[in-house]
Amino acid sequence: MNVPIDLKYTKDHEWIKVEGDEATIGITDFAQGELGDIVYVEVETLDETLESEAVFGTVEAVKTVSDLFMPLSGTIIAFNELLEDAPETVNEDAYGSGWMIKIKLSNSADIENLLDAEAYTSLITG
Repeated sequence: MNVPIDLKYTKDHEWIKVEGDEATIGITDFAQGELGDIVYVEVETLDETLESEAVFGTVEAVKTVSDLFMPLSGTIIAFNELLEDAPETVNEDAYGSGWMIKIKLSNSADIENLLDAEAYTSLITG
């Protein structure tokens, strides 16, 4: 199981890479493995400001459709357009080119509510 130590995580299986007042967000290697082959990623919230826990999009796999939740409050400033034509990139490189959105943080104190790699690993291994 791949859980990079330099990222933050949520109980909803999203990863977050914080850089200053911006953050890159995607789903974890564990999540993509559970979902199976990803066939579509939809984010219609570009340029919207959303609160933490709000739904920012959906990911559709062969088996199911799952909501994507904002791990932090902020404004969505970018969507990974590569995923429009190649959603399987999330399966192939969840922590790299399979990122989903970038946000401008509304409240950097929200970061304290995220899980570190050790806590996330405990969550998924039970």
